[in-house]
Amino acid sequence: MTSAPLQPSPGLPDPLEPHGALAGPARRTVVAAVGAAGLAVALTACGGSDDASGSSVDSGSAGGPSDDDGTSGGSPDGGGDAGADPLASTADIPEGGGKVFADRKVVVTQPTAGEFKAFSATCTHQGCAVKSVADGVINCPCHDSNFSISDGSVQSGPATRPLPAVEITVSGDSITLA
Repeated sequence: MTSAPLQPSPGLPDPLEPHGALAGPARRTVVAAVGAAGLAVALTACGGSDDASGSSVDSGSAGGPSDDDGTSGGSPDGGGDAGADPLASTADIPEGGGKVFADRKVVVTQPTAGEFKAFSATCTHQGCAVKSVADGVINCPCHDSNFSISDGSVQSGPATRPLPAVEITVSGDSITLA
């Protein structure tokens, strides 16, 4: 049995000819475009916005819900100098405790009267956001890591590295990011 050589059908491009008359974009072009679109989506999802928190933790600034005293800090566009807008009032931070500012990704503590510290609100275990401060520790709800309000050191949990310190400035009764 003999068969005729493979020939393209009339009006259809030759599958062996990469740039036939009716050929669409090259496979490489399509794969690159899909990859670029996926990367853009991933970066947008990871980038987030400082406009709103979406968390029950006090956002206190950057256009988020107002503080308990009715004020709100932060620029409406969420940009600009991080230290330009007050983060909190010293009266907002309880002695021996602290407060998480999810929109600014920072937790501010007052280990002893008049001593204010700030740390990253991102847990060093797997990057979850810490959610609360109680009983002298900063708590991460994801895997129960706990950090000292004095120096950010690990007190318990799977985390092995301390929370990084964040520079703040206390001027009068106002606390700002440095």
